[in-house]
Formats: sequence, structure tokens, C-alpha cells
Amino acid sequence: MTDRVQLKRRESQDDGGGGHERIYVPVNNLWARVRSLTGRQGTNADGRAVAISHSVVLRFRSDVSPGDRIVYRGRNLDVVSTADLNGRRAYLNCACSETSFTG
Repeated sequence: MTDRVQLKRRESQDDGGGGHERIYVPVNNLWARVRSLTGRQGTNADGRAVAISHSVVLRFRSDVSPGDRIVYRGRNLDVVSTADLNGRRAYLNCACSETSFTG
């Protein structure tokens, strides 16, 4: 595990107008292994979007869940799912998604 990442937890906060806004609160800095898997192009809201999927492996933690965010080299990777990698609670494999908009 050679990549330094930051784990952020998603929380809801009142926006003052009766609604909620989503914020990400830093939890911890961790060592991980980040690998890009696939990338595809599409359109979203009248603009071009690129979606990239990543695999992030870190030491097992029970507090990582879908909706959390992993920040890797300034890029926001949203956790889609988590799974115990070898069944021994030693490593956690996180399937992550990154979406960027271009124009």
C-alpha cells in the first residue's frame, strides 16, 4: 500500500432555508492501493461527463460505507460498495466512482 488517501464521511447539515446540504467531514488519513479500472464518456445535464471506476484497497475498517468519499491526489472518489477482500477482516476493497464534467 503506497498511496496516501483521506477518508471523508458524508453528513447532512441544515442550510438555513428548511432544507439540507451534503457535506463531507474528514475522518482519517490512510495508506491504500488505488487502481483505475474503467472509464466511459457520456452526457449529463447538457454537458459532457466522464465516469471512471476505481478499486481502493485499505486495511479493514468497519466504519467505511457507501456514500463516504476517498480523496486521492485531489480527486474525489465516491464509495459505491465495500467488501472484505479475503474473508479474514484484514483488507477492505472499496469500489469507487469518480465523475468529472467537461463543458
